[in-house]
Amino acid sequence: MITLSRETEALAERLAAARRVSVEEAVRQALEESVRAAGVAPGPARASTNAEIAAKKARIDQLVAEIAALPILDPRSPQEIMDDINEL
Repeated sequence: MITLSRETEALAERLAAARRVSVEEAVRQALEESVRAAGVAPGPARASTNAEIAAKKARIDQLVAEIAALPILDPRSPQEIMDDINEL
């Protein structure tokens, strides 16, 4: 068990309220952000919640859509490109 000062507990409670999560979750998130910013190697993977998985999928879908919207620089048809690759 870790003993925290009243000021630290109050700060954690304010963060939790702002993020609408439990105090424990707010502290964990803040520590994870700090660890990443410090370049510390991540710990063992933890199970993601359904909301976290959905958020990651949404970010990936957005990235894929942005890539798909990029201009096509090669005017050849996909078949012509594949034929050229197959020759290698």
